Amino acid sequence: MARKAKKRRYSRSSGSDVESEMRRYKKGTAKSGRGGRGGRVKSRKQAIAIGLSKARKKGKKVPKKGSKRKTSKKKTTKKSSKRKSSKR
Repeated sequence: MARKAKKRRYSRSSGSDVESEMRRYKKGTAKSGRGGRGGRVKSRKQAIAIGLSKARKKGKKVPKKGSKRKTSKKKTTKKSSKRKSSKR
């Protein structure tokens, strides 16, 4: 039985945007922030994120930004002691 081909999550052209941003990062000219007025890009992850956001703005096929998982906290049952307010 043949394996079913998976859909591409990113378009090939969006990969080229990331690639060009990585070149700028390695050269040391990549800047973050609005209009490039921010500081230098310090990590590979940051450079990839900038490349993907540029691809998004151009309207290329890029998945939506992942939302942070909500960590489920265990509910602890507290015995609430309610004080009766007495009028003086």
